[in-house]
Amino acid sequence: MSMLTNTLGRYFAGRFVVAALGVFASIFLLLVLVDYIEMVRKTSGLASASAIMVAETSLFRVPQLLEKLTPFCMLIGAMTCYLALSRRLELVVARAAGISAWQFISPALGSALLIGVIATVAYNPMSANLREASKRMEAELFGSAPGGGIQDASGFWLNQVTSDGQTIINAARSEQQGIRLTGLTLFRFDPDQHFKERVEAREATLEAGRWLFKGVRRFSLDAPPIEQASLEIPTTLTEAQVRNSFSTPETVSFWQLPSYIRSSESSGFATAGYRLQYQKLLAQPFLLAAMVMLAASVSLRFFRMGGVQKMVLSGVGAGFLLYVLSKVTEDLSKAELMHPIAAAWLPVVVGGLTGFLALLYQEDG
Repeated sequence: MSMLTNTLGRYFAGRFVVAALGVFASIFLLLVLVDYIEMVRKTSGLASASAIMVAETSLFRVPQLLEKLTPFCMLIGAMTCYLALSRRLELVVARAAGISAWQFISPALGSALLIGVIATVAYNPMSANLREASKRMEAELFGSAPGGGIQDASGFWLNQVTSDGQTIINAARSEQQGIRLTGLTLFRFDPDQHFKERVEAREATLEAGRWLFKGVRRFSLDAPPIEQASLEIPTTLTEAQVRNSFSTPETVSFWQLPSYIRSSESSGFATAGYRLQYQKLLAQPFLLAAMVMLAASVSLRFFRMGGVQKMVLSGVGAGFLLYVLSKVTEDLSKAELMHPIAAAWLPVVVGGLTGFLALLYQEDG
């Protein structure tokens, strides 16, 4: 029986991994296609945009989008695996051999935990690096486009005050967590808070004690526009302060998050977003395992008993409700109304207990 269980365990684990990776690859290709079509539409008026560069930009943007869908890939993959096993009566044979549902779910749980660890320690840093590369490509594609081309949300804002006065900086895109900015608009004020000038720039780089702007056009109230190749503006901001202002938690890799949290705390910035992201990445393997439990609780019924459509809909509905719960806890944590540990681990506990109790009722109830 031990040899039989080990052989079946490897078989069930292999079937689950193949199904999960198949769903992952299918959604990846779908996202790449949709993003590529959107990028082609936005770059249709740019003569310098080649099809290869547009495709490469879309390819680099998608991994971070897909990372958010990893739990659903695991849920759909597990449901697909167990429904296929049930349709082929393989689960019937396993049960007839004296193997309980807990025994043939265990390989999938172990595989989900392993996939979650790989997603946290390897896939997350890779997706963050690819996202930075896609931002550089977008800057090259849309650097000369009217209006700055694609923007990240509503842009990035930064306010600095020096002995020369106040400068408000708006950037369409941020690269290297704010060290390099593109698509810039600056509003400069003198020390008496009187408007001085508006400056538009193609790109800017933070250097020691200064911002270096390139492709500059300056507008003032009493003079015609002036174009300059470059412009230097003094700053007291450090790289750590700028990174904390411009970087979003999703663009920081798992291995860099602890240093960002310490840096934000020492600089007086809010750390709730970084702490939540770190805890979510730590909880990711267990969240994927909870998704397997949910999928198993709605997918182990025999095909001859009917009700397959209801099982599939109930599984998708459970995954959607778990997603809503995770978004609610995430918003509460970012508003500092819930501790990041509770916000990250509550969906894991709820999903895991729901699947466990449903399986317990089906098997031993």
